[in-house]
Amino acid sequence: MSMVLALTVCGLVVALVVVGLFVFGLRRRLIQRSGGTFDCSLRWDVPEKGDSNGKGWSYGVARYNGDRIEWYRVFSYAPRPRRVLERSAIEVAGRRAPEGEEELALLSDAVILVCLHRGTRLELAMSEDALTGFLAWLEAAPPGQRVNVA
Repeated sequence: MSMVLALTVCGLVVALVVVGLFVFGLRRRLIQRSGGTFDCSLRWDVPEKGDSNGKGWSYGVARYNGDRIEWYRVFSYAPRPRRVLERSAIEVAGRRAPEGEEELALLSDAVILVCLHRGTRLELAMSEDALTGFLAWLEAAPPGQRVNVA
């Protein structure tokens, strides 16, 4: 009897893992369904002097949605974005290459964009192509909106 119970428990665990992976993949498909997505790591509330120890980075997917960027953690089941950045509130303070342990924490072709959003210093790491699209999106703000791109 205990062998049947053990096999049943193992079967349930495997089924839960399969369902979890399916939901994980489905969530990513739903985020990317509307298009305008790109891989983007984010580090929120970065100290002024910064640090290159690789800590604080979260891997995610960003999606353009009108005048906002919605950022979703990759390793999450949450249906809503973790962060929302309004185009009019984003101020680009500079860009840099990954340094030190950041090179291990980020994708190999990443460029880091240092930004301010409503007084919070943050860093976005993305590919050069994604960066070009992001900066073009920032500069394409409707007339009357001020966008600061360094």
